[in-house]
Amino acid sequence: MSENEHTRPERELSVQRVYIKDASFESPNAPDVFRGEWKPTHELNLNTKVNQIQEHIYEVVLLVTVSAKLGDKTAFIVEVQQAGIFAISGFSEQEIGPILGGYCPNLLFPYAREAVSDMVVKGSFPQLVLQHVSFDALYAQHQREAAQRAEGDTPAQQSRH
Repeated sequence: MSENEHTRPERELSVQRVYIKDASFESPNAPDVFRGEWKPTHELNLNTKVNQIQEHIYEVVLLVTVSAKLGDKTAFIVEVQQAGIFAISGFSEQEIGPILGGYCPNLLFPYAREAVSDMVVKGSFPQLVLQHVSFDALYAQHQREAAQRAEGDTPAQQSRH
């Protein structure tokens, strides 16, 4: 066998494009929310979606939703779907999951954070800068929880219930 037959295929991980797929800003209680003291509570929701466009080409969409409330009134809701197209080849199946679930969202998050901040300021609210999120850690946690759920569904576990 030649030396070339033993070598692994060349690895590629490249960003083809980064774009906003969808974005919205809503301030349902304006102008009333501008009258009082600004001490909101914030809620942040994150999610990701992966779409395989063709072989070795993936669209990763980071969904970011931020809502701010003053008491029981919603001050604003911002939703951003920050997307990217990634070429990924030469990696094992075990490596692709963490790339799509951790690395790609980590790369997209600063763009989403900027979009959220811009919309909040344009809505006449104080700047909102989202803190860094480790999607690698979130992906690992999600995998552990999925494994625990799978273990809980085994016949031996079910018979004890």
